[in-house]
Amino acid sequence: MHLNIRRVVTGHDAEGRAVVTHDGFVENAVNRRPGQAGSVLWSTEKVPADNNGTDDAAFRPLGTINEAGTVFRIVEYGPGVAPRVHRTSSVDYAVVISGSIDMELDDGVVVHLEAGDTLVQRGTVHNWVNRGSEPCRIAFVLVAAEPVLNAVG
Repeated sequence: MHLNIRRVVTGHDAEGRAVVTHDGFVENAVNRRPGQAGSVLWSTEKVPADNNGTDDAAFRPLGTINEAGTVFRIVEYGPGVAPRVHRTSSVDYAVVISGSIDMELDDGVVVHLEAGDTLVQRGTVHNWVNRGSEPCRIAFVLVAAEPVLNAVG
């Protein structure tokens, strides 16, 4: 899968004026399993974030989450995407941009989400299933969180 996502990032010049530091299509899309592709658009190492510097934080090495900061990513799930049941120690803010998808929880609950729907995922065990015929694209912002106490799974 290929992601055609334009990313615009602002920053500051040597005099402290606002400038556009990046404007182009993402070049760091990865396929972590069949039927899925994702791209980190930005990440921070801590909260509150540091807006100084010129490094491109989309290319910072990290896993699904950043244990002390944030991750902004776009993920596309194709029809029949391979399952990945998982939990993250984060609060995940999600907006379905296009298509539709089912979020399955570990207790069997299934929530159907469509373009324009939002989700706040609070460290729960979940899986994304695209039962439709079109890809589903979701924007995620993951914010580091303490692990859930007494969690199963």
